[in-house]
Amino acid sequence: MKKKTTAAMRMKKDKEVIAKLQKLGKEITTAIKKGKSPTISIPVRTLSNIEFDEKHMKLRLGSSISKRSFMNVAHARKFMQTVLIASWVCNELVKEGITTSLRDMYYAIKRTIPGTKENTVEEQSESDPIVVDLETALDVLREELHLNADVRGRVVGNVVIKDRGDTVDWSKLGSGGWSIPSNVENIEFKKVDADYILLIEKNAAFERLHEDKFWKTHNCILMTSQGQAARGVRRLANRLSTEHKIPLIVFTDGDAYGWYIYSVIKWGSMNLAHVSEKLGTPNAKFVGLTMTDIERYDLEKYTIKAKDVDIKRAKELMNYPWFQAPEWQKEIKLMIKKGYKAELEALSSKGLRFITNTYLPEKIENKEFLP
Repeated sequence: MKKKTTAAMRMKKDKEVIAKLQKLGKEITTAIKKGKSPTISIPVRTLSNIEFDEKHMKLRLGSSISKRSFMNVAHARKFMQTVLIASWVCNELVKEGITTSLRDMYYAIKRTIPGTKENTVEEQSESDPIVVDLETALDVLREELHLNADVRGRVVGNVVIKDRGDTVDWSKLGSGGWSIPSNVENIEFKKVDADYILLIEKNAAFERLHEDKFWKTHNCILMTSQGQAARGVRRLANRLSTEHKIPLIVFTDGDAYGWYIYSVIKWGSMNLAHVSEKLGTPNAKFVGLTMTDIERYDLEKYTIKAKDVDIKRAKELMNYPWFQAPEWQKEIKLMIKKGYKAELEALSSKGLRFITNTYLPEKIENKEFLP
């Protein structure tokens, strides 16, 4: 069977999204014709409606639904904004094959309603949440609505992709690597040759490993999130890992915030629990940095005193269902007890190539991972 081209897959997905948007419109017009108040059903995104699916190891939205009614004075403005944005996205973006930013969308839909002094939206803080409402109500990604998220992250490795008609070889892009776009839905993987993906929190560590050609000598894909992973990074890691059966290994700072970055990549986030299926990668493993590593590699002199906010965050992690594994409880308790944290850069105290030649090769070869 001939494999579908990227363009064919994109057209198919666009048709599915258009159908969902049009179905929403038809339901509203049908209610109006029947003399009823039109409503839009939206899954509740509050913490009380977020569940941890232990079987599939992902955060998910629960079953609670809220109804947004046009005839309810408290709902009317948001109802109008929801219909306006759904219509604009359908007709101006998806049907036209155009992609834009949330900021551009805000300016495109902002105007004064004829015959009134009322604006459709006042600030972008009004329009952004409506997009998330549509994501949850229609079960689509923001990127499938042709709306871009933040652009952040780079990648390098023995991978060849096709992106908007251009063939890109990740192994031949010099010191910069390939800049990960916010929308990776339509990327076609032409060649993927890697034993695992190493996703690194810090740009400095990525630079070190890239310059040392770690990805070439260890046949892996190097990726950096440059802090908290943007949607494009998480989705790319998810696609590579699930579509090509490649293990994902995460490397972050040895502190509560670095460990939370790992948890978001693996299990999904509470803010985006509705898209954990596409953004979370449950098979991910954590290679470091751990409190145990600090003792093992004699890094105590290169630690940073934990602030009250760090200890508070660590205690929060201890209570999350997805951090209940004994290995994680041990590391979190050690951080609280020791009262310090460590950045990836602390490993450079052992030599600039210690991370490349010793730390990562030893831990990965011995499979010294946290779940």
